[in-house]
Amino acid sequence: MIARRAEPRTSPDGGPGADGDGPPDTGDAQAGDPDAEGADGSGETAAGAYGGPLKDRLDALRDLLGLSQARLDGRTLAEAGRVLDEAAARRRLSSRHTVVAIAGATGSGKSTLFNALAGVRIAETGLRRPTTSAPIACTWSEGAAGLLDRLAVPGRLRRRPLAGGDGDEQLQGLVLIDLPDHDSAVVRHRENVDRVLALVDAVIWVVDPEKYADAALHERYLRPLAGHAEVTFVVLNQVDRLPGDAADQVLDDLRRLLDDDGMAVGEHGEPGATVLSLSALTGEGVGELREMVGAFVQERTAAARRLSADVDAAAAALRPVYVADGRTGLNERAREDFSAQLADAVGATAAGEAAEREWRRNAGRACGTPWLRLWRWYERTRMPGAASLQPPPPAEDQLTARQRVEQAVRTVADEAAGGLPGPWAQAVREAAQRGARGLPEALDELAVREAEATGERPRRPRWWPAAVLAQAAMTLLQIYGALWLVGQIIGVLEPGIVPPVLVMLAGIVGGPLVEWACAAAAKGPARRYGQDVRRRLHEAAAGCGRAKVLDPVAAELMRYREVRERYATVSGPARPGAGSGGSRARSRARIG
Repeated sequence: MIARRAEPRTSPDGGPGADGDGPPDTGDAQAGDPDAEGADGSGETAAGAYGGPLKDRLDALRDLLGLSQARLDGRTLAEAGRVLDEAAARRRLSSRHTVVAIAGATGSGKSTLFNALAGVRIAETGLRRPTTSAPIACTWSEGAAGLLDRLAVPGRLRRRPLAGGDGDEQLQGLVLIDLPDHDSAVVRHRENVDRVLALVDAVIWVVDPEKYADAALHERYLRPLAGHAEVTFVVLNQVDRLPGDAADQVLDDLRRLLDDDGMAVGEHGEPGATVLSLSALTGEGVGELREMVGAFVQERTAAARRLSADVDAAAAALRPVYVADGRTGLNERAREDFSAQLADAVGATAAGEAAEREWRRNAGRACGTPWLRLWRWYERTRMPGAASLQPPPPAEDQLTARQRVEQAVRTVADEAAGGLPGPWAQAVREAAQRGARGLPEALDELAVREAEATGERPRRPRWWPAAVLAQAAMTLLQIYGALWLVGQIIGVLEPGIVPPVLVMLAGIVGGPLVEWACAAAAKGPARRYGQDVRRRLHEAAAGCGRAKVLDPVAAELMRYREVRERYATVSGPARPGAGSGGSRARSRARIG
């Protein structure tokens, strides 16, 4: 993830005194260094060389913010945006340097430790508190001017360590910052601490035996920065003041507190915070810390680790607005229920039943006996207002029931939004509501068109002409038998009542039989015709609902799935030993 180390091409700070009051650099630049900064103090960085998972996560975070700006408010995305801005700023600065801040409470001895690591008195120490009012920098090599400008460390507070000191070669590339007290009574000092801690690559927390359990330290800094354990050193200072094995007991209690904070402690080669004890005043343990810091600096992974931890923290803060509670989206059953509700609202079932009844009435008029049709016509002419006395159709049989449409939209919107994080659930509901605004009117128009199409004469079955002819023959038989009988009565024909009566009976009985047979045969075609009308209206209503409601809702769900995939990339794979769980397990084993 970090580019190969290469010697600098030129001395970018312009000679002696560029970094402060210390001695000039000896000039170790060589041509062809891709990491060397330019004359303006900028150049390729560790961030510029970010690759693999970290680069993918940064790209995904950038995409995530772009996709979410219309759905989430600026305050929710502010921290993620800051991480991207800081990544871009760090990218433009030196990758050959690692910025490490020394932070601590009043009287913890951080300035003394700062001087001990530098090998020369740089920061003021003494009984008067606070002795550090502004960040002081010590750099072990040239080329860090851009980094110090970013930290707003003035030129008068930039120093160089004592030349020729032990471990200088190992600390090449280190930029050490001495911070004001984080618990200072001066608000400006605390603000400086918070500002610099958000920008450095790593931090050394200095605690003393009296205040190592200070709630301000743990609640304000260590607990919120628990995810930055890999770029954190916790140093128990002033152990020379503790008798016997008290230093070990205090150190174990410090580890327990860090475990309660959720900060993983690196042990047995596992990643996590480095915890050790020392005395900056007597020098006990300072050499060990120098070696650890030197090895840490030479790895040149601090900037990437810090940025990765910042991305982890941003992803954890964004989790509630991106991670759903269970399965999301619309299943086939919900879509079918929505279409069925719209079909009921537009009267598909009632229209199908009405079409079936109309088809059967047409069959009855065509195949029924003429005397029955004549009687029905008489009834209609005798009582012309009878049709108007029929009760009004029920509400569900009306053309379009607006309330039922609105209820169907609310139901499908709630189904689609179920389990989604708040902003995305709201976006789904708004998309459904926008589509529902013109849906009842669209269904009205659709129902009118379908009614006009249904009003056309349906196709008659093939047996219909034969049934009509059979009914006509039965009628003719009745008329023929009646005329035959009348002729016999008036003496025109030879008497013989049986034959004409039989002919008349054949016509009288055969007519209703033909009508009954036609009615029975018409049930199937009438039912199919009604089902066809219902199906067409159902499909038309479903298509209208899909275009106006389901498709916009599906687009919002697709957008959420896209951002969820980007968020999964931002979150990255879980790292072994990271988080509080691994730390607690190791602490229990250690305490036991």
